[in-house]
Amino acid sequence: SGGLMLGAFYMVTDFTGKPTTFAGELIFAGGVGALTAVLRLWGPYPEGGCFAILLMNLWVPYINDLTHQVPLGYKKPEKKKEAAK
Repeated sequence: SGGLMLGAFYMVTDFTGKPTTFAGELIFAGGVGALTAVLRLWGPYPEGGCFAILLMNLWVPYINDLTHQVPLGYKKPEKKKEAAK
């Protein structure tokens, strides 16, 4: 349980390996928790927390793409209509 607590409080909350948005952080934390449970129950190693963190770190770029935020005040540029010829 000591390694699990170390992973939960220090390794998961590392700024360089976690998503940038709050929704992304929730997805990341849920994924780490689910993978830890699966790896500890059915995996060959008793410590699944480190493997779960490593596997979820692979998914961080995809989570960031899914949960990106639009900057405040940003408006999409309007397409110019061509003049009828």
